Amino acid sequence: MVTEQRRCWRVIAAVMVVVTGGGLRCASVLGSEAASRPNIVVILSDDMGFSDVGCYGGEIATPNLDRLAAGGLRFSQFYNTARCCPTRASLLTGLYPHQAGVGHMMDDNGLPGYEGNLNSSCRTIAEVLGPAGYRNYAVGKWHVTRHTAAEGPRHNWPLQRGFDRFYGTIHGAGSFYDPSSLVRDNTQISPYADAEYQPETYYYTDAITEHAVRYVDEHARQSPTQPFFLYVAYTAAHWPMQALPEDIAKYRGRYDAGYGPIRAARLEKAAALGLIDPAQGLSPQAGNWEQVVDKRWEAAGMEVYAAMVDRMDQGIGQLVQTLQRTEQLDNTLIFYLQDNGGCAELMGRSGNKQHPDIPRPAAATLPVMSATEFATPGSTPAQTRDGFPVRMGKSVMPGPADTYVGYGRAWANVSNTPFREYKHWVHEGGISSPLIVHWPAGISAKGELRHFPGHLIDLAATCVEVSGADYPEDSTPLEGLSLRPVFGGVNPDREALYWEHEGNRAVRMGDWKLVAKHGQPWELYDMATDRVEANDRSSTDGDRVREMAAMYEAWAARVGVVAWPLERGR
Repeated sequence: MVTEQRRCWRVIAAVMVVVTGGGLRCASVLGSEAASRPNIVVILSDDMGFSDVGCYGGEIATPNLDRLAAGGLRFSQFYNTARCCPTRASLLTGLYPHQAGVGHMMDDNGLPGYEGNLNSSCRTIAEVLGPAGYRNYAVGKWHVTRHTAAEGPRHNWPLQRGFDRFYGTIHGAGSFYDPSSLVRDNTQISPYADAEYQPETYYYTDAITEHAVRYVDEHARQSPTQPFFLYVAYTAAHWPMQALPEDIAKYRGRYDAGYGPIRAARLEKAAALGLIDPAQGLSPQAGNWEQVVDKRWEAAGMEVYAAMVDRMDQGIGQLVQTLQRTEQLDNTLIFYLQDNGGCAELMGRSGNKQHPDIPRPAAATLPVMSATEFATPGSTPAQTRDGFPVRMGKSVMPGPADTYVGYGRAWANVSNTPFREYKHWVHEGGISSPLIVHWPAGISAKGELRHFPGHLIDLAATCVEVSGADYPEDSTPLEGLSLRPVFGGVNPDREALYWEHEGNRAVRMGDWKLVAKHGQPWELYDMATDRVEANDRSSTDGDRVREMAAMYEAWAARVGVVAWPLERGR
């Protein structure tokens, strides 16, 4: 399907001409010589909501992402899978996550769709682009294998899945100051005994940025005749809320008014930007600011969250500047998107036996770790490297390395403005993502919106299309559509999009969305007038419900969805 689509658009591009400078040339939107075999950069952030980025309505300073949007396109209806590792599996392979073996998380349930590992039937974008002459680089969070230990096995680590270089974490979450499962290429390392990278202050977001910049620089010097694919997977702004003091200071007091005013301002700004219809209003608000006992602590969570996003945006700016300095920006196709909606999990908002709710001790109370020791495996370290306990709870002001606090459900509701629900769920708040696309040599439109409903499965198909690569016939066929025609304002036909995570399920066909929480009946919404999912039409349109439910069941059977909770396969 993708190969035939590519041929079709090449023919169209060949006959499209525009008058420029008194002469005729092929239109740059869909296939000029200048836009052949572009570099491709995919930037993925973690646990952020639809309206957090400035050019999607947010108050957080993201000038670099805003500039990319002004010089390219924004999609108003782009979707992820509602959870971190299924999203990564889907993005990297162009398949629904169950088809890639990551239908849930990183555990093996003995079922083909739930092995917690990329399977051998799928191919990553890097594995497809490599034979077409691309160099492939990855930095940041991997999180598509259950094998994270230093001794392996490594068959699903990045270098074994098509990448030439990698710096990042195999595991899914952890400290920003001392990340666990940190790997350079195929070797686990300690950030404090790494001869290649010793910043004055180690902060994982900066480390991701600086290695992305390094790979772009090295590529320009060592492989200037080859295009490259770069996958940049930030962990910002996943819990814990940890940020550098200078970034936190920018947002001190910014959220003292509470949830409601920020949501209202975001709705107004997003509506003015043309991203949402203000007549639809807001989903119900989570949390009552007047009932918050410690408003300083509550506001601090969002302040640090904003600082984390701000630092990531600074890094994206450095990456773009490097592309420009090395004269690669013009023919680099950049995507920015997010892995799920804002996170309502209560991580770190109360203490426990391992992570006490106490003020910081005056001196270290635990053994100091050596520079060569690996950070404690897992998401939640018990101590810092210098011997302080990692603390959780309402005595703990988030930000420093010895704190581990999430920003909570009410701020996640703000992040997901104006939509309903959160990460885990497949209502709009859980699956709606910004998509910013920037490609000066390949997209003539600047600052425009695209309202086509896109999905993660479309990125691999787009990369195959623009690279001229051939997708292997012995692999599971791609599920997505190339977005290249959408860049030029032409929407391809699509039957439907589908979701399932933890029994939460949905299907979107045209403007209609059928959605349900685990164990709950189907709800039906008209996305053209009700993306906040306020007016359930299921009781008045039973025929549509039955048709779409049957489509969902057929899809679920085809891709390997099983009933939740999972029962281990035999």
